[in-house]
Amino acid sequence: MPRKGWGKAILTGTALVIALAILLSLGTWQVQRLYWKEQLLADMAARRIAAPAALADIEAMATRGEDIEYRPVTVSGTFANNRERHFFATWHGRTGYHVYTPLQLADGRFLFVNRGFVPFEAKEPEMRKQGQLTGGQTVVGLARARLAEKPSSIVPDNDLQKNIFYWKDLDAMASSTGIPADRLVPFFVDAGDAPNPKGLPIGAVTQFDLPNNHLQYAVTWYGLAAALVGVGLFAVLRRKAA
Repeated sequence: MPRKGWGKAILTGTALVIALAILLSLGTWQVQRLYWKEQLLADMAARRIAAPAALADIEAMATRGEDIEYRPVTVSGTFANNRERHFFATWHGRTGYHVYTPLQLADGRFLFVNRGFVPFEAKEPEMRKQGQLTGGQTVVGLARARLAEKPSSIVPDNDLQKNIFYWKDLDAMASSTGIPADRLVPFFVDAGDAPNPKGLPIGAVTQFDLPNNHLQYAVTWYGLAAALVGVGLFAVLRRKAA
């Protein structure tokens, strides 16, 4: 084979090897993500059936940097109904809002509780007065970590004037209701399925359906790698036959 032909073959072979390495690494990464996601889902399932912990225990975990997501918790206090915030959401095909109400604790701090879903037409508290709980209340629910930033650029900015939140910005919820940062519990709680008067808000709206498509992605990348090997072998055999 002429020297020029050898050079072209070496370049082509090198490119194929690099492409194969990339495809295999992507497939392996997806397998690793698959194991991680399966463990995460298993942890979530175990946490959901655990006995509710005291708020102080969840706070201690958060302080240590431990994962508090979906951990059952019991909290007591008084709802500051005049400070509720509304997060745009859907529930069983209906458009509406999740009602986030600060629960004032015995020590004077506030914890935002996602009390549940109300339909669009019941956004204003006057439309669901029976559900505006007063006096001391105990909430059993799930701890939810705060978001550090807006999850995506396609998510609209929160409209503080209209009290419509498109992403759960805890700091904005607090500041817009006059709650100082030093009196704010730094995470949320999603209320459980305890019924509210007249059925609103509808509790237990926590979403658990995390997508797990990593096996499909891994098969795709490994399949492309196998196809690339097939193309390379075909090219070699064809060159030898020429």
